[in-house]
Amino acid sequence: MNFKKFNLSKKMFFILFTFLLIIIFIFYFNNIYATFGDPKLVTKINSAFETIESWFLKISTPAAAVAVGTGVFMKKFSFGDEERIRTGKKLIKGALFSYAFLLAIDLILSAIRTLIV
Repeated sequence: MNFKKFNLSKKMFFILFTFLLIIIFIFYFNNIYATFGDPKLVTKINSAFETIESWFLKISTPAAAVAVGTGVFMKKFSFGDEERIRTGKKLIKGALFSYAFLLAIDLILSAIRTLIV
């Protein structure tokens, strides 16, 4: 299959495929244990994923702020160097995009969790 025809790289395809598999497994395991209740192992795994998700959100906010601040200072103190200005802009855009991506994932997971439960 030619991935360039669809303007998708192989890496993006595998990321989307993995995300789709995770969603399918969530629905599959929820349907299996829906009538029997959750076993202890599934309950522990669910609580572990919830704590990991909360850690990511707690860590991502200061990390994004530091990255944006670094990019702003890099632009501010570039003294006319075009390469530093471009690097600062890339750093700011990348940090904001990554933070928005994490918040979007949290929103999607919350929506899926409300549909499942």
